[in-house]
Amino acid sequence: MTSRRTANSIENATSSHFHQRLTADNSLLVLIDHQVGHLLTIKDIDQEELRHNVVAFARAARVLGVPVILTSTAPNIFGPTLPELTEALPGVENIERSIINAWDDPKVRQAIKETGRRKVLFSALTTHVCLAFPSISAASEGYDSYALLDGSGTWNETLRVSAIAQMQQAGVIISSGFAAFIEMVHDNANPIAPKVYAALDLPGGKSLSQLLKGTT
Repeated sequence: MTSRRTANSIENATSSHFHQRLTADNSLLVLIDHQVGHLLTIKDIDQEELRHNVVAFARAARVLGVPVILTSTAPNIFGPTLPELTEALPGVENIERSIINAWDDPKVRQAIKETGRRKVLFSALTTHVCLAFPSISAASEGYDSYALLDGSGTWNETLRVSAIAQMQQAGVIISSGFAAFIEMVHDNANPIAPKVYAALDLPGGKSLSQLLKGTT
């Protein structure tokens, strides 16, 4: 009976996350370990596509006013943060840490807490460690935790599949950065919509942005 009640509580808590829409006012983006050395090891998504996506998400967040937390680890081992990512985030501190799970780093945790937001979008290299660990930790502490798979990557399909299963079992919402930021736009009549689509650099995005500008 207890196990059934616990399972129902988890199911209800998890499903409730889907009922409150992502907005620019309730969300934040956490970018973890998008470093040159890490990127070179990624095999489950095209490396250049991944590079493009994470920079696009950073730019979209800036357009929408969504707080961005940037963190990296052991640059002597994994190299520097992608230079185009830091260029897309002027004025954003890159929090260097030694702790593997970014959620356990006091500076990262404090930065998240200071935003006052409960919907946390995680994008990280690698999926099976640097994405799974903090997203699961955030979910366990009552945050609405989102794993952005198109801004994350790992070494092979087995690690990807097992990480997704692990996160889902812990109540993490599996999503994509493109879906998340378009959800925040909500209405294409919003004057900010063309700017967000341009920042995301979607296929056909320039034509779409021009079309939307003509209708607003």
